Amino acid sequence: MAPDSPPSGNSRSEDPQTGDVRLSARVFGTVQGVGFRFWTMGKADELALKGVVKNLDDGSVSIVAEGPEQQVRKLLDWLRSANAPGRVERVEESISAAENSFRDFRAR
Repeated sequence: MAPDSPPSGNSRSEDPQTGDVRLSARVFGTVQGVGFRFWTMGKADELALKGVVKNLDDGSVSIVAEGPEQQVRKLLDWLRSANAPGRVERVEESISAAENSFRDFRAR
């Protein structure tokens, strides 16, 4: 019997047709009112990712980004970097198979 998933959380779930993955992330800290969404949109565009970034009522920012795993992980690294606008306290993320439900990357 094979294990269900690797314990590290680094599953290699990809869309079988495109090989793309989906990042679902929430960023906590001082990330609203500091240009964080538009900075994220610029980084996602730079990486040719598709998806959406939006402010949530609790003060966090939600990001869904789809594309090649290497590019998605680069965005995740940028979200955690000291260069991100505001002050990022923590990032919660999961990576799964892409659903291919976006045509571009938008801020809402």
